[in-house]
Amino acid sequence: TEVFWDKNQRRLIVCVVQEYDVETAHGVLHVTMRGVAKGNQPTILTYHDIGLNHKSCFNTLFNFEDMQEVTQHFSVLHIDAPGQQDNAPTFPTGYEYPAMEELADMLPHVLSKVKSVIGIGVGAGAYVLAKLALNKARLVEGLILINIDPCAKGWVDWAASKLSSWTSSLVDNIMGHHFSSEELLENKEIVQTLRLQICQDIPQENLALFFSSYENRIDLEIDRPTPGLTGSGLVTLRCPTLLVVGDMSPSVDAVMADCGGLPQVVQPGKLAEAIKYFLQGMGYSELPAAGMTRLIRSRSRSATNASSIQQCRPCGSGSAPPPLPVVRVLPEESSSCWRLDRCGSVVQQLLW
Repeated sequence: TEVFWDKNQRRLIVCVVQEYDVETAHGVLHVTMRGVAKGNQPTILTYHDIGLNHKSCFNTLFNFEDMQEVTQHFSVLHIDAPGQQDNAPTFPTGYEYPAMEELADMLPHVLSKVKSVIGIGVGAGAYVLAKLALNKARLVEGLILINIDPCAKGWVDWAASKLSSWTSSLVDNIMGHHFSSEELLENKEIVQTLRLQICQDIPQENLALFFSSYENRIDLEIDRPTPGLTGSGLVTLRCPTLLVVGDMSPSVDAVMADCGGLPQVVQPGKLAEAIKYFLQGMGYSELPAAGMTRLIRSRSRSATNASSIQQCRPCGSGSAPPPLPVVRVLPEESSSCWRLDRCGSVVQQLLW
């Protein structure tokens, strides 16, 4: 069980936590369920990035006080990719690790007792959850995708990756996945912390297989819908989707092209704030008003600084989903404000 203090109701909250393994056609998934699925309420589903597991990827965010105000109203289901959980046994020689598409195919077996999910994925985990939403649209009610790269590696990237694998260690390659060259030099404390976690917490053989699976991913081939136009052959995410990218993340170009490396660790407050607003935009207004005071203040700043804020693009009159909103998480000293766009989605507008 987990115990935390509810500052709004001034009482201790006890939450039941269950850990278990689920056998699927593509292998075993380690699952951690926090709370109990609540009637027609969706479950928050998380999927971590390479070199991490659900604890090292999401504990900072979910232990943050503002985020606990969210999890009071939703059960949370954490997924560990095969062989990446704490104390995972090393895979035997010759084990064939699931491809990224197969990792997505494993999830419906875990979600058989869940009405629907709101996914929060980082990096490789964001790719898996996006693939799940494409395959099982009715199961996914919303997505929060952090540092996602929906594209396969091109020939140049593939050649560079091969060369890097010959000249650099597995850990160095994974660090390059998480951090830009600039951040590797500037944020030495968090870089060193992550490096130690990668070396000590996950069997290196298992980690190498997960990394190789991600490196060999195929394009998600998502089409951006044109406002006012629809088509049965359109391949797109049909749920509200929030894209999040760290300002110094190596994924910034991939995220921003169509619409810090670890924003969920470095800036849990800003990300929790974005998630609250996003859920409100989806219609979950039962979040406690007292816990939304920072958002209200941000909205006030948004109104007083309207002349400095970029305008949201209209949604169009068709039934196709609106363009995906993007949150760009900046360093703490940067100024930012929030506003609700006409789609009811969350957009972070930047004030420079």
